Amino acid sequence: MRIIGMDIHRIFAEAAALENGEIKRLGRIGMTRDHLEAFARTLLPTDHVVVEATGNATAVTEILAPHVARVAVANPLQVHLIAKAKIKTDAIDARVLARLYGAGFLPEVWIPDAATLARRRQVTRRRQLVRQRVRLKSIVQSILHANLIPPCPFADLFGGKGRAWLRAQYLPDDEREAIGRHVEEYDRLSEALKGVERDIARAALADTNVQRLMTIPGVDMVVAVGLMAAIGRIDRFDGPDRLVAYIGLNPSVYQSGTGPAQHGRITKRGCSDARHLLVEAAWQTVRSPGPLRAFYERVRAKRGNHIAAVAVARKLAVVIWHLLTKEKDYNYVRPSLHAKKLRDLELRAGHPPRRGQKGASYDYNITQRRRDEQTAAQQAEGAYRRMMIGWRRGGLRQEPTDATNEERR
Repeated sequence: MRIIGMDIHRIFAEAAALENGEIKRLGRIGMTRDHLEAFARTLLPTDHVVVEATGNATAVTEILAPHVARVAVANPLQVHLIAKAKIKTDAIDARVLARLYGAGFLPEVWIPDAATLARRRQVTRRRQLVRQRVRLKSIVQSILHANLIPPCPFADLFGGKGRAWLRAQYLPDDEREAIGRHVEEYDRLSEALKGVERDIARAALADTNVQRLMTIPGVDMVVAVGLMAAIGRIDRFDGPDRLVAYIGLNPSVYQSGTGPAQHGRITKRGCSDARHLLVEAAWQTVRSPGPLRAFYERVRAKRGNHIAAVAVARKLAVVIWHLLTKEKDYNYVRPSLHAKKLRDLELRAGHPPRRGQKGASYDYNITQRRRDEQTAAQQAEGAYRRMMIGWRRGGLRQEPTDATNEERR
């Protein structure tokens, strides 16, 4: 078996072959589809190719995979920790990849399927559009600040009332024209954002896992789709701790000799986008009654708001693993709120409004129905508080029998 190591760059890739314990340099390959397809035709069906996870590694894998036995994608951070050297060249990096794979020490990453890759691209596009819109708002705010204009009294500066207020302010002609161009660009990005969200929503309507995650209060379409794009297949995580570590919400641990283990901040090693989404969802989740809010308040009393929110985010990751693995909805789902989320998902996907028709989401408009659901959630929150009081007083700590009750731990 021959192992081909490739050190990928933007313009070229350095390749080296390991066969019978000897390394042979294969030279540089241009990073274009034509050059890679020509290189792939020189490979054998029994060859194994190793590349590092880079921005274009997926395209390289798709071109080479049909011509070889296997294409492995290495985790670049862990490879550098294993094969750290004072002398570093592209040829050495390619040899290191080949040797680590041949010795069975190559830390690989999971190669997503086509559907997961498409979802990740859509989530990335949406995030980029949102960031560009935020940047435009910041530029307009800086212009107003430079001209001694007080903050906008309305919540949305680019909303109807905010724009009317903006037009009434005194500004130099060149500044007013600049703001006009930024507003036009903001509107263009908003239309593009609606198109991307429409495509994401249409795919989410056909995904039961996305709808299952939305049963958790505080998790909407954006969070659910973003998490599923990062997770891919849940069966590649043996347990909830693996998923927590993949997202980077596990605490760092230092232990040497016979001394006690010291726990520090979260590692932040892993999928940063999923971590940010979970923390964002945690802030929304603790605003609703339920065991997670009681857990947040318990941690907040000891460690503060931010650490408590991160703890809830970790708890959400554990809950999500159980929901997806056992294919169950969240135990404390609020049915009318979940129906409203699904209806909003349909509207984003372009479904007709159906005005005057009372669907499942109509229950959310009934005040008594919302109060009944909140009362049930408050009872669950109270049960969690009583359980924790009994546990602190020395009672037995029972492990949850239902996977979706993981937040009680």
